[in-house]
Amino acid sequence: MKTEDLQVLLKVAELHSITAAANQLDISSSAASVALKRLEQQLGTQLFVRTTRKIRLSPEGERFLPLCQQAVDLLQQGVMRISEKQQDINGEVKMAMSSEMGRNLMRVLLNDIMNEHEDLSLRLQVSDSRVDFYRDGVDVALRAMTKSAVQELNMYGFKICNIPHFICASPSYIENHGEPTTPEELANHNALLYKLYELTHDGWDLYKGEGTEKFKVKVKSNRAVNDGDIVRRWCVDGVGIAKKSVIDIAEDLLAGRLQRIMPVYHIPLTEMWLVLPSRQLITPAIRLIRDELKVKINQIRNVLLDNNMISKEEWPLDE
Repeated sequence: MKTEDLQVLLKVAELHSITAAANQLDISSSAASVALKRLEQQLGTQLFVRTTRKIRLSPEGERFLPLCQQAVDLLQQGVMRISEKQQDINGEVKMAMSSEMGRNLMRVLLNDIMNEHEDLSLRLQVSDSRVDFYRDGVDVALRAMTKSAVQELNMYGFKICNIPHFICASPSYIENHGEPTTPEELANHNALLYKLYELTHDGWDLYKGEGTEKFKVKVKSNRAVNDGDIVRRWCVDGVGIAKKSVIDIAEDLLAGRLQRIMPVYHIPLTEMWLVLPSRQLITPAIRLIRDELKVKINQIRNVLLDNNMISKEEWPLDE
């Protein structure tokens, strides 16, 4: 199979349009159609159901899509590793990130990278406070922000992914206190709150349906902390309900330590960016960290999708 054909499949599945996918990939619509037909012939099955008005994945296409995404990610990762000489992944990376990402996902990911690249060294600043690149001597930071914020701050950045959030609680909390099903009921439960710069995040915005019905819930709490990982740990301890990034609680969800509650209500997506104050600070090591992180988060997404813990609509792939 051609990598280009797989990329066409992924883009058509994302945009539900051969024409739109072709435009983004800078190829003709006929070339995109030929690529899909070639894949279907090789697989011996129909990947899309086509009508005069729209195109959608067939059941076989739904099953094949995550495998296709993994294959493309691995191929891109392999091309990158071959094209960059081993000795180019070296030097010192001075990086900042939140306490939760630093203790968990990024700690493991950076360990794996440094095990393969012994000439690479790391200076890590882990804090939920906003880093100052010049004062703190940091070259690159992993932040939850928007593209417009990156531009307004005159920084250069790579978008890593969209970030969904869940309202969650431990099985023990639900057993002892019950499970809220509406915003009104949620207001009567103990919320575990994140506090930063004297601002306590005790107003939760929830949406229902297509986002037209909005609820702003003022939650009550007997605990607040300036460390997101402690909020997660408190939630696992069963002392309250939390609003958390799906990325941060994925392992807890899969292990049954936490459960999603109020699934008919959703929280607006945020974005994760890798940002730098200057394009000149981009090194092969930073590109490698970026690419490995995108692969890892996509793996998390696929596992949660396979276990029916989130839908594709709730966690859309980055464009």
